[in-house]
This record gives sequence, C-alpha cells and structure tokens, in this order.
Amino acid sequence: MSADQPATADSYDRIAADYVRHIYHELEGKPFDRATLDSFAARLRGRGTVCDMGCGPGHVARYLAGRGLEVVGVDLSPGMMAQAAVLNPDIPFRVGDMSALDEPDGSWAGIAAFYSIIHIPRESVVATLGEMHRVLEPGGLLLMAFHVGDEKVHVEEMWQQPVALDFWFYGAAEMAGYLERAGFVVEEVVQRDPYAPDVEHQSRRAYLLARKPENGYDKDETD
Repeated sequence: MSADQPATADSYDRIAADYVRHIYHELEGKPFDRATLDSFAARLRGRGTVCDMGCGPGHVARYLAGRGLEVVGVDLSPGMMAQAAVLNPDIPFRVGDMSALDEPDGSWAGIAAFYSIIHIPRESVVATLGEMHRVLEPGGLLLMAFHVGDEKVHVEEMWQQPVALDFWFYGAAEMAGYLERAGFVVEEVVQRDPYAPDVEHQSRRAYLLARKPENGYDKDETD
C-alpha cells in the first residue's frame, strides 16, 4: 500500500453514502460507456470471473453482471464495500489493494478498471498494471477508463465532507505505453469529450482495452 492509500480509503469511507446518491446511476447518462462495457462483456461472457477493480458502490459490477458476466468487486474502501454489498447482494465484494492483490496468478478472465487508476501516482502505475497483468489469465482483457491530461488535482472537500484525494490525469498514449511496459498488448484506444456538466466532471476521457498475451507476455518483453 502506498503512502497516500490510507487517506484515499478513509476519504471514500467518509463520502460513501454521498457517492451512491450522486454517482451510482451515472451510467444511465453515459451511452458511450455503456456501449464500451457491452462490447467488453460480449468478449468475456462464459470465460470466467471478471473483476470490477476499484468498484466503489458496485454500479459497473452490477451493469456487467446484467450482461451475463460472473463478477466480483474489489475496492480499497471498506465503506464503499459496505454500500456495494447492500445495493448488490448477489455480487461478491471485498476490500483489496489493486497494487497488491490477494488473488493467485491467472485468477480472472477480465478486469474493468473504470476511474480507479486515477488515484495511482505516475511512479506506481506500471507496477500496479503489472499486478493486474499477474492476476489475469492468459488472453485476459483489461478495460480502463480515466481522465485525460497531465495534471494532478488535490481535493480536500467533496459533497461538503472533508477528504484528502489526489486525482492523477494521464495521456492516452502515455497510458498505452505503461500498459505495454507491464506486458499487455493494447488493442483499442478511444477518447471522448465530456458529457454535460450535470452528468460528469468536465474532463476529456480515455478508454483503453488491453490483452494479456496467450503466452503471458508481450512478445517485445521476450526478445
């Protein structure tokens, strides 16, 4: 666990109920996100367990389960996991650190990491992606979404609650490079402009789909 992760977990514990009120139904207003998740689900249906990484209250996990996937949710915040368990009693959730997962190698067919890498600092991204690579089965898929940019935004209040959260923005090509360094093959890179202010924060978004090669490594890693 990195030095700022306890503060991240504590902050999300504090705002968990507010997060549910403001964010839990956000996919209803995001058709591109739904279509992206639909395509991801179609490729993984019947292949095994898919993890919603950094799942918060479980809205992405719920959406994927509704598309026929066997889903598990993992999040750093116990408060978020409590909310997720109440809202989605048919989906297993557990507290976990994406940079040091408890799962054995090759446990999951896929990982959806929607806006979870945004709390990982640049110097830790490749190692964190490497941990996701480890727990994916050969041929497994990772779908990521994040804010596009090069800044770090520090937030000390959300929904009138005190927090200590750092939001890291990344370039799409930058993240693709990190994925390749972690052993992935990048299959798709898509960006979009933000939806309306009443739907989401006004930042450009990126979606990257990456695959763990069947032999476990990107061919460049073994040359």
